[in-house]
Amino acid sequence: MKSIAQIAAELQGYDPQALSAADVSRFLSQLVEPVQDVMELPLFEALGRVLAADVVSPFDVPPHDNSAMDGYAFAGAQLAAGTALALKVVGTALAGKAWQGMVGAGECVKIMTGAIMPSGLDTVVPQEFVNVQADTVTLPAQLLQPGDNRRLRGEDLMRGRPALLKGELLTPARLGLAASLGLKTVRTWRPLRVAYFSTGDEILSLGEAPREGAVYDSNRYTVFGMLRRLGCEVIDMGVVRDDPALLEAAFTRAAAQADAIITSGGVSVGEADYTKAMMKKLGDVVFWKIAMRPGRPMAVGRISQAKSASSPMDSGASSSQNNSNPNGDSRFADGSPQGETAPPGGSEPHGVGSVGAILFGLPGNPVAVMVTFLAFVRPALLQMMGSTAPAAPLLKARSLEPMRKKPGRTEYQRGWVSTTADGSLQVKTTGNQGSGVLSSMAQANGLVVLHHAQGSVKAGEEVDVMMFEGVL
Repeated sequence: MKSIAQIAAELQGYDPQALSAADVSRFLSQLVEPVQDVMELPLFEALGRVLAADVVSPFDVPPHDNSAMDGYAFAGAQLAAGTALALKVVGTALAGKAWQGMVGAGECVKIMTGAIMPSGLDTVVPQEFVNVQADTVTLPAQLLQPGDNRRLRGEDLMRGRPALLKGELLTPARLGLAASLGLKTVRTWRPLRVAYFSTGDEILSLGEAPREGAVYDSNRYTVFGMLRRLGCEVIDMGVVRDDPALLEAAFTRAAAQADAIITSGGVSVGEADYTKAMMKKLGDVVFWKIAMRPGRPMAVGRISQAKSASSPMDSGASSSQNNSNPNGDSRFADGSPQGETAPPGGSEPHGVGSVGAILFGLPGNPVAVMVTFLAFVRPALLQMMGSTAPAAPLLKARSLEPMRKKPGRTEYQRGWVSTTADGSLQVKTTGNQGSGVLSSMAQANGLVVLHHAQGSVKAGEEVDVMMFEGVL
């Protein structure tokens, strides 16, 4: 396991005070490691999990040559260029069982989609293309080639070969593929456990009365949503005030039960340094200024697990499954009333070993939190989940408006992507692009990614877009 200093030494031109988005991604790929615990899950419980082993096909799919069409099967060698072909129908082959008769020259079998091809037959003519007269069908000239409309044995999957690969996310299509092999269970890596809390005395919890200078905690809910979409077990620790003792307790409890810790707030220059100081005290942590907008401040590293770390419930911290005190009102990590029940669906606390947890300290502004999560944290968490899936693809869209930008930083602008009459993509921004303006994020369906070396964009020029579908 490499230290922060070792990883930094391997990055050419590494500068924590002016780090490019590409260097952030490279750094995190060296920092994080996949979980190692394997689970055997029924298919209905495996959606969104990551395969821990190849799924090898126990048989050929399809197991026999079969018809791809409703039509008539015959020996394709009888086709002659420029000549119509008349064939006598001598039987019917249905899906689900083999037809046992014999087919000679000048004969064919009516066949249903999926039915096994009778012996000696290799071609199917769709029923809508033939002329039927009593028990004879006539094929037009130059309609088919030998072998047309036949599915070959094993053309989908071959016995003994991997049907699904270790590291693949189990999507609905992949669940169906596993089921088509007769598998009741699959081996997956266990879900990633991620603890999250907001920091700051200015943060209000839902249910608290408004007060001057304070804001309600939206970050807790956006982070929760993004983690749940990713399939993580979310350990919701609420709001932790700017108090060294409370912060230390929150970090050590989180490290004792989670694979990763995400915080928002407390990492910017000029803010109260309790959060940053505690990160330094408890772990191997670096503080970055990233050449990006929105975002820029971010902390990453490892937070150590205390040898005698207590359960997160000992002082009122809440997990996403068990977060109520005996009096029935929910509590945050500092013991203050939470005002609402934390979202369901988490797990009981689990220690993750002496190495502690990977830390992602995000900025406090709502949009900056979401952008840094999508750009950097989500790919890193996928790697920790054991996924080999590539980063979300960037699509090309034509900008409907000019976009001002200076080279030297990566910008992520909130946009609405739509389809033109000719099927191409176009994009426009969604209002105020300030890092605290969450409404323009809510109105967007993707991010316009303006790369590090890129300058201003003219209306009509193509830009890269990162779509939210399936992510947010």
